[in-house]
Amino acid sequence: MSYINESIIYNIYPLGFCGAPKHNDRITSSRLDKIYDWTDHLKSLGVNAVVFNPVFESSSHGYDTIDYKKIDCRLGDNKSFKKICDHLHKNGIKVLLDAVFNHVGREFFAFKDIQEKGQASPYCSWFQNLNFGGRSPKGDPFWYEGWAGHYDLVKLNLQNPQVADYLIDCVGFWIDEFGIDGLRIDAADVMDTGFFKRLRSFADSKCGDFWMYGEMVGGDYNRIIRDNALNSVTNYECYKGLYSSHNDHNYFEIAHSLQRQFGNGGIYKDIYTYNFADNHDVNRVASSVNDQRHLKNIYTLLYCMPGVPSVYYGSEWAVKGKRTNHSDAELRPCLDIDNIPDADDELCKFLQRLGAVRLGLESLKYGDFENIVIKNEQYVFRRKTASQTAYILLNLSDNPSEIGFNTEGGSVLTDVLNDNQAFDTNGYINIEIPAHGGRILVPNDGSFRIDGLKSIVLPKQKNNSVNEKCVKQKTAKPQKSPKPITPVEGKRYKHFKGSEYTVIAVARHSETLEKLVIYKSDKTGDVWARPYDMFTDIVEYDGSLVNRFAPMG
Repeated sequence: MSYINESIIYNIYPLGFCGAPKHNDRITSSRLDKIYDWTDHLKSLGVNAVVFNPVFESSSHGYDTIDYKKIDCRLGDNKSFKKICDHLHKNGIKVLLDAVFNHVGREFFAFKDIQEKGQASPYCSWFQNLNFGGRSPKGDPFWYEGWAGHYDLVKLNLQNPQVADYLIDCVGFWIDEFGIDGLRIDAADVMDTGFFKRLRSFADSKCGDFWMYGEMVGGDYNRIIRDNALNSVTNYECYKGLYSSHNDHNYFEIAHSLQRQFGNGGIYKDIYTYNFADNHDVNRVASSVNDQRHLKNIYTLLYCMPGVPSVYYGSEWAVKGKRTNHSDAELRPCLDIDNIPDADDELCKFLQRLGAVRLGLESLKYGDFENIVIKNEQYVFRRKTASQTAYILLNLSDNPSEIGFNTEGGSVLTDVLNDNQAFDTNGYINIEIPAHGGRILVPNDGSFRIDGLKSIVLPKQKNNSVNEKCVKQKTAKPQKSPKPITPVEGKRYKHFKGSEYTVIAVARHSETLEKLVIYKSDKTGDVWARPYDMFTDIVEYDGSLVNRFAPMG
C-alpha cells in the first residue's frame, strides 16, 4: 500500500492562491511563503498531502513552462521553495507537483533555439509535427502542433528518447532538490503511455513510495494505468455525479457510477482514484450545486467513496467561482487565511470532522464497496475490510427520512459523524437520517468512537515526513515505545480506549492464511477477529505511544 491510502489531499493553484501577476514580470517575490500561515489550518482538516499546480517558471498561467528547474519568480525561488517543502514534510504533509510534460511555452529554450536557428537547430525533433512547410498561427516560419489548438502551448514529442530523458532528468532534480513525493501529470489523456512507463520505472527505482496520477477528463482510465504506467487518474466521472445527483435529486446517478467503477466486477476496482469535487479547471462546487445545504453530503460522499479525497483550496469554506468569458480567474482567487470572503465556517468545521473520520476508519481507506439502498433522495452504501465495516447513509431531502437495512457484525452501530451516537441493532436497523444530512455507522461492541484528529490511531509508516530513499533528513528523537505483546489464549487485555477483552485463540484465515487474533468482549460477550499485527501493534494516543491491547494482570 502507498502513503496515498492514508491521505487527505489539499490542492492549491499557487499563482492564483498567491495573487501573482497574470504575466511573468521577472521580479522575484516569495509570495508562496504564505503557505506557512496555512499549515495549522491544513492540519486541522487532517490534510497530509498537498498538490501544487505548476510552480516552475512560465510566461503566464504556469502551464506554458519556460524552465523546469527554476521556481517561478512570482512565487519565490528554489531556495524558498525547498524551505517550504521541508516545512511541510516536518509537519507530516507530503508534497506533489503538477508535471506539465505534454507541452511547453514558446519561451522554452529548445523552441527558442529553433526560432533562432531554423532547420539547423538540434531540437527540431523535440516537438510534435514540427515542419518547415508552412507558417504557424504565431507567425513562425515553420509549423508545429499546439495543445488543443492553443499555439502558446507547444506540444512535445514524447516518443523522442532525448525529450523523455530530459523530462525524467527534471523529475530526478525535483526529487533530489525538494524531496517531492509524487506528481500530477497534466493532460495525461493525450500523452504517450510509453513515456509513463519509463517515468514510473525511474520513480520507483529512485523512491520507495512515489505516487503519480494523470489528468484524464474522459475515456478508459485503465489506458494510462495498465502495464505499470501511472498509479492513478483524476476521477472526472464521479466529479460530475457528486453535484449533479444532488441537483437532480437523483442518487441513482452517483450510485451507478460508483457501482460501475468499484462494485463487484467494477472496472476500476484496482485503481485508487484521485477524487475531487472541484479544481482549478472547473466551476467551484459551491457554484455548481443548486442548494448549498447539499455541500455536506457531497463531501461525505467524497471522503467515503473508494479512492483518495482532495479538497481544492477555499472550497472548505464554500468559496464560489465560475469560468467567465474563457477566463479561469474566478476559479483561482488569492485568499487570505484570516479573511475568507463569505466563509461558511460550519462547512469547514464539518470537513474537519470528516477528516477525523476518514483517517480513523480503515474501511474508508481500504475497504471494498457495495450499494445497499438506493432511492432518489436517500442512499446507503457500505465500505468493508476484513476487520471493519462502515455504512454511509445520505438524505438530500428537505425532511428527515427513515431508512431500514440489514446490518452485520457487532451489536451496536456508532455514528462517528454525529457525536458518536450509539444505536442498538439485532441484524436489522430502521434509522432516521437528518434532512440534508448523513450518518457514518460503524458496527462494534459499543466502545468504538472517534473524538478528533488527536485521537485518531494512524497506521505505522516507514517515514511520515518524506520519501526516505529520496532525501536524507534529520528526524526528531524517537519516543520510547512500550514493549510489544504476544497474545495468549485465555489471557485478558485492555484496549487503549478502555474496553477489556479475553483472547480466545490465535487463528489463520482460511483463504489468505493471514494470522488473526480471536477475542471476546468481557462486557458484552461479543466475539471479534482482528489481524494479528494490528492487535499487537503500537499506536499513538493523546500524544503518547501505547499498546493497542495491553496485558492485564
